[in-house]
Amino acid sequence: MWQRVQTLYLAISTILIAVLFFGFKAGDIRYTAYTPYLILLIIITLLDIIALTTWKFRIFQFRTAILSSLITIALQAWLAVDFFVTGNSPVFHVTAIFPAISVILDILAARGIWADELIVRSASRLRAAKRKR
Repeated sequence: MWQRVQTLYLAISTILIAVLFFGFKAGDIRYTAYTPYLILLIIITLLDIIALTTWKFRIFQFRTAILSSLITIALQAWLAVDFFVTGNSPVFHVTAIFPAISVILDILAARGIWADELIVRSASRLRAAKRKR
C-alpha cells in the first residue's frame, strides 16, 4: 500500500486538511468556528481517509479521490469569496492555501490510481488472450 506514490499523495492531502481543524483562517478565527466550514472539513477528511484505506478497490478509490477534490475546490472557492468580501482586509494565514494543495494532491493520486487500473486491465486482457490459444 505505502509503496504506491498515490497513497502518499492521499496521506499528505489528508494531513493538510486535518491541520485545518486546528488552524486559524484569519486573525483569531478558526475554521471550525463556522459550522459550514466544519461540515465540509469533516466530509473532505472522511473522503480522503476512505480513499486512503480502499486500495484494493481501485475504481471506488478513484471516485472517492475525485469527489474529495471537487468538494475541496468548493471549500477553496468559499475561502476565496470570504477573503474578497470582507471589507476590513483581514490577514489570512498560510493554512488558507492548504485546500488548493490538497486538490492538486488528490488529482495526482487519482491519476496514479487510474494508471494502476489501466495496467491491471491490460494484464487481464493479455491473460484472457493467452487462455484462448
